[in-house]
Amino acid sequence: MGLFKNLGKVEKLRIAPYEDETFDEGKKVSKTEEFSVLANPEKYSVKYSVEHNTDQAEGESHNNPKYRVSSSPELKLDFIFDGTGILDGHSKGLKLVDTINKKTTSNTSVIDQIEHFKKVVFYYEGDIHKPYHVKILWGSLIFQGVLSDMTIDFNLFKPSGEPLRAIAKVTFKGAIDDDLRKGLTKVNSPDLTHIRVVKEGDTLPLMAERIYGDPKYYLEVAKANNLINFRRLRPGQKLFFPPIEKVS
Repeated sequence: MGLFKNLGKVEKLRIAPYEDETFDEGKKVSKTEEFSVLANPEKYSVKYSVEHNTDQAEGESHNNPKYRVSSSPELKLDFIFDGTGILDGHSKGLKLVDTINKKTTSNTSVIDQIEHFKKVVFYYEGDIHKPYHVKILWGSLIFQGVLSDMTIDFNLFKPSGEPLRAIAKVTFKGAIDDDLRKGLTKVNSPDLTHIRVVKEGDTLPLMAERIYGDPKYYLEVAKANNLINFRRLRPGQKLFFPPIEKVS
């Protein structure tokens, strides 16, 4: 799953909710549900993990780790919820002490901001029976996944105890469409079924060569997918590549 792309101008980090892991635009929740940060994070980190089997037989002094699986990437970031009005430009000319003494002009309280964020990433949605999947966009970053864990630290308050500022520390786990995930597993094995998504410039012979090691099997793929015109593949189209018996 590519995480960095040329997205054009995405000035503020935003989080868009989707109904499932296909991230199909038809499954995108209303744009009013998107969450945008008041201030962009100072940094973010992406963690990649590869698991190996390191078991050793009895009596062996060394062992070569054997690949087991590549885990989905994790995105970690911190950002601010602010009710002082200073970050959103509504408190120009006011000092922080004025804000604490109830002279804030922020339109949205910290609690309301947090509730909006939790609705996008955390709350169980009855219609889909789970929290939303989310797409996180900022600059060249595009990350698709689900919330893994979240901690919110409250660190500034009015005398009444109402929070004026909080910091969210959030981890998201990467997610991809299940058909695509299966297609990415053991991609070079000709005796397994594969699902592939057509990319710009792909041809059926070229895709057959990638999977089977020989372009001559493209006719079998065309037949398996009931393709009338295999020369006109559409970017984004999903194709089924069946197990084949190789012949010389």
